[in-house]
Amino acid sequence: MSRISVAIVVVLAVCLSACGQSEKKDAAPAEEAAASATAEAGDKAKKTDEAKKPAEAPAASADKAAAKAGEVVFDPRKPPAGYVNCHRNHCHKVGGGVASYKQVMEEMGATKIIGVPKQAPMPAAPKDVAAAPADAEKTASGLASKVLTAGSETNRPGPTSVVTVHYTGWTTDGKAFDSSVSRGKPATFPLNRVIPGWTEGLQLMNVGEERRLWIPENLAYGGRPGKPAGMLVFDVELLGIR
Repeated sequence: MSRISVAIVVVLAVCLSACGQSEKKDAAPAEEAAASATAEAGDKAKKTDEAKKPAEAPAASADKAAAKAGEVVFDPRKPPAGYVNCHRNHCHKVGGGVASYKQVMEEMGATKIIGVPKQAPMPAAPKDVAAAPADAEKTASGLASKVLTAGSETNRPGPTSVVTVHYTGWTTDGKAFDSSVSRGKPATFPLNRVIPGWTEGLQLMNVGEERRLWIPENLAYGGRPGKPAGMLVFDVELLGIR
């Protein structure tokens, strides 16, 4: 081979080598750009997936907050264990007996009560709440009473009759402690399941009559803890007997 031919071959080899290196250098940025685009697309997809996740429901969040706070709530519409029915500010115990809402809440350790309709204001105490007046009727047991409104019928309940009444009760200092009038709903109960003063006093009444009763402590709650103490005064309207 002549010197001229050898020179041409060498030049061609150098050119080819340079072109290859240039192509490799040009390819690197393209590969990096592709990798960057792929990573960016992945980040966008992740953000989109996270955006599609449903937000936590407000109610569920509130429930969790309440559970975290550990608040015990008393709902009379759902009697707690040991009770079969809750109404008119007291709950009936399994096997007999009752407990006030306050007592039930103390047993449960409840700090809040729900599901109880708002009550109207308690009726004002009568002027003679401190003691029975001279014209009140008195029985041998010590019960005193006075007719406020005459009855519309002549029938009276017996010692085991079930009666429906409206009533309000006060202590002798004029503090009202219970009232079906305030609740806006009459009470119904058997006369052999109430305090002795009620059992005796209601049997003096005709249907439709309203009477005030002054009940001494021994015919009321007898000093039981958690119950109104001393003599109690009730205005009772007998609405029906069955």
